[in-house]
Amino acid sequence: MNLQIIALLGQDGVSNGAIYAMVALAIILVFSVTRVMLIPLGEFVAFSALTMAGMQSERPVLIGWLVLTLAVVSALADGRALWQSHRAGITVRTPWTLLAWPVYGLLCVLALGQLPLVKLSIGVQALLTLAVITPLGPLMYRLFFQPVAHASGLLLMIIAIAVHVSLVGLGLLIFGAEGSRTLPFSEASLELSDMTISSQSLWVLLTSLALIAALYAVFERTLYGKALRATAANQLGAQLMGISPVLAGQISFALATFMCALSGILIAPLTTLYYDSGFIISLKGFVSAVIGGLASYPLAALGALVVGLVESFSTFWASTYKEAIVFTLILPFLLWRSIKSGHQEEEH
Repeated sequence: MNLQIIALLGQDGVSNGAIYAMVALAIILVFSVTRVMLIPLGEFVAFSALTMAGMQSERPVLIGWLVLTLAVVSALADGRALWQSHRAGITVRTPWTLLAWPVYGLLCVLALGQLPLVKLSIGVQALLTLAVITPLGPLMYRLFFQPVAHASGLLLMIIAIAVHVSLVGLGLLIFGAEGSRTLPFSEASLELSDMTISSQSLWVLLTSLALIAALYAVFERTLYGKALRATAANQLGAQLMGISPVLAGQISFALATFMCALSGILIAPLTTLYYDSGFIISLKGFVSAVIGGLASYPLAALGALVVGLVESFSTFWASTYKEAIVFTLILPFLLWRSIKSGHQEEEH
């Protein structure tokens, strides 16, 4: 190993770490607001990458049908709840989602089926991919988690696992078993001494930093961001202050899905992704989130960088055991959290 190899491995590790950081932040965001350990977040990374790859390869892009199906079922659930309220003599305002979601799902199907997707610019393809994938988050929350929002953490975990397994099967049906990668945003590269940095790696790093800064601004400067922070701190107290836990859950799922979909678009030119690649990405994001204690965004981002670098250098030194080495990172942090929690219990 020489300095050039170290530089290349470091570049790869930082790029992967930036992706894991966004997934980790999404995991913490959803968990802190809704208590849901959203394992299927990695599927959104894979689905967005495969959706954009389908646009560029002239293959049918069928993900819009999944959005439409979930939208229609969500509208039926809202209609049933509205009907039950009227039967009970309770006056309830008609939810805007009753018609908006099915119309949006139909627009997704028409856009992916009628537009000349191959002729669109990469930027427009990326925006269309985000527009199609992001609604899957709030729709999943409405159908699978909102009805059992006050259930135990174990039940929420079981539902999340069931949703993950279902999405993997749907991914195979929608995208097929073949892996895909997309065209890079730019073919340019940056020369620094003997090291060459691809523009795609810079896109990943800069976008991740910009997204983290945007999240900080949202949570610190906007009313909705402060409402999410209040819900994360105390759901009952936030509800008594007029903050809707349903709206908070939908926003957190939407933000998390958007972040993972953006991650998929960024990583797609760097590696080949398959319909089931999201699970391993979710696990590495989870390791990063655990390093942050499932609460600290900066520590989770730092943990993601460590995970990315360890994975990259493990690939060079012991590629057969790289996954085992990465997941072993979680053990000392779990031990430390356990010891710390035990001391706190003794104090109380």
